[in-house]
Amino acid sequence: MTPRRIGSLSVSPIGLGVMPLSQGRGDAAPQEQARATVHAALDAGITFLDTADIYAPSWDTMGHNEKVVADALDTWDGDRSGIVVATKGGITRGEGETWGRDGSAAYLRSALEKSLKNLGTDAVDLYYWHRPDRSIRYAEGIETLAALKQEGLIKEIGISNANVEEIDVAIDVLGEGGLAAVQNQFSPTFFQTSRDELKHCGEHGIAFVPWSPLGGTGGGASGVGERFPQIARIAKAHDVSPQQVVLAWQLGLGDHVIPIPGASRPESIADSARAMTLELTGEEFQELCAIIA
Repeated sequence: MTPRRIGSLSVSPIGLGVMPLSQGRGDAAPQEQARATVHAALDAGITFLDTADIYAPSWDTMGHNEKVVADALDTWDGDRSGIVVATKGGITRGEGETWGRDGSAAYLRSALEKSLKNLGTDAVDLYYWHRPDRSIRYAEGIETLAALKQEGLIKEIGISNANVEEIDVAIDVLGEGGLAAVQNQFSPTFFQTSRDELKHCGEHGIAFVPWSPLGGTGGGASGVGERFPQIARIAKAHDVSPQQVVLAWQLGLGDHVIPIPGASRPESIADSARAMTLELTGEEFQELCAIIA
């Protein structure tokens, strides 16, 4: 399990997407289940936790998922010094579940300050601009993040749901090495708008963090082996789950790729974590690459 880099940060090759513990199918997970799930990830060697301010059961409980992360870390009996937590801001959620985007300096600062309080920390390890706000120049949002980092409130800067042009804008503003991570949707079922970004990040030493790497919580993750017979066959050959095969394949796409499968049960993330030590043959890897060719 050779660690991977996100700017100055060192993380496990696979992270935990904590969102399903707060929203998705059904209600938020009970506290004990949430704790057990995050603890299972940490116990399995995962050192990278991904959350966001909007991950919550309802509009008036924003910050719920960040508090889940803070609680799980507070109640874990391991060494927290190497755990990296990423969160995001820039999407709004209002009364009646009205959603929007706000990349203004005032909003991003306010969102970050609330995240710091929810997480119980003085600085966020990795802070993403969650989605572009088309009402402002993209560079403005990046400049805001740069200022917040200069103040010591952010250790590393990331952007999420960004295209190649937006990545280049961020690099122009921050300089080479200033943008630590790009988090985009990427999986065997969703890759058309992220394949170029994955490659571009590799060329610039930027971590590429696939969200929903198994196909999402709406059944895509659980049915990935049924949808792709080659994945099921390779999984059977190694006596592992199809989900492990997908994650091991993504890890093989580059040392800069760090998938963050979501989980709402300890068993799910413990299984995903085992992909960090699964070795595919060259033929198997190429067969899986053909899916996105």
